[in-house]
Amino acid sequence: MTNTSTHSKPILQDSFGRDHAYLRISLIERCNLRCTYCMPADGIKLSPKSHLMTSDEIYEIAKTFVKNGVTKIRLTGGEPLIRKDIPVILEKLATLPVTLSITSNAVIIDKHIVNLKKHKVNKINISLDSLDRARFKEITLRDQFEKVYKNILLLVKEKFEVKVNVVLMKGFNDDEIIDFINLTKDLPISIRFIEFMPFDGNKWDIKKMVSYKEIMERVSASFNNKDIIRLQDASNDTTKNYKIAGYQGAFGIISSVTNPFCDSCNRLRLTANGKLKNCLFSASESDLLTTLRKGQSIEPVIKKAVEAKFKVRGGMDTLKKLQEPKLHNKNRSMITIGG
Repeated sequence: MTNTSTHSKPILQDSFGRDHAYLRISLIERCNLRCTYCMPADGIKLSPKSHLMTSDEIYEIAKTFVKNGVTKIRLTGGEPLIRKDIPVILEKLATLPVTLSITSNAVIIDKHIVNLKKHKVNKINISLDSLDRARFKEITLRDQFEKVYKNILLLVKEKFEVKVNVVLMKGFNDDEIIDFINLTKDLPISIRFIEFMPFDGNKWDIKKMVSYKEIMERVSASFNNKDIIRLQDASNDTTKNYKIAGYQGAFGIISSVTNPFCDSCNRLRLTANGKLKNCLFSASESDLLTTLRKGQSIEPVIKKAVEAKFKVRGGMDTLKKLQEPKLHNKNRSMITIGG
């Protein structure tokens, strides 16, 4: 039920009239990989365990969001599946009237297939930035490519809806764009190319970014234009979706740097230590967990945070502002935000 009255607007509606029905919850700041664009080279200062949300607190906060209009929850990390109480968290959240999904690096996902099915977590996003074993190790600092690839095939076999997220970086993996698209020939998966985004400690440089335009130029050079089919995007979709004629799967581009999709943004993020971020690019956070632990209502804190949301990318409404280190270095590193 949405929290409305004749005198007030819903607490999940911002000052630009955007309704937020999608909550991404980070369960943990730790990961079993160390991807360089996500985790700063020097590591991060982890929150003490006592500062992280318990499974009960995750459920209570999620329940408040669902009461106010959230219909979709995605679990992220770090790597959410390394949290020991993940079965309990799934069991609790599965009682809410929402679509549950998860983002994982797939290293240990084979151990969780039964539990994911049991709680109707059918949509799985997998992070994979290279199809080359040596490159995979270079970016993740772990030799786990074979395991990840095998688990992607297992998820497909087990009829999960699989999306593979690829962060493109110029001179590193941009020569694999067509290799990734060719995976969709025989696999019913969606490949999603993501423009490299700036976060604290990831040495972001716009010169490393492969833009939407550049990706499509590569696609046009490799396939006949009449075979490149533009698909209908879902409402509030962050992705421009395509498929190659005759291929089982599809591919898409998330261009949050060159073509931000802020006008239709319906997403909010909850960090593992209970802070609400109203935008991936925003440096400001609102502490829900401390309020909850004091026994107070978190609804006023949520309302204030949602109302404060900028129209575009945490206020960085131009590429020039996005290239100002002092603006995006105030933000967390990606691993502590949650994908």
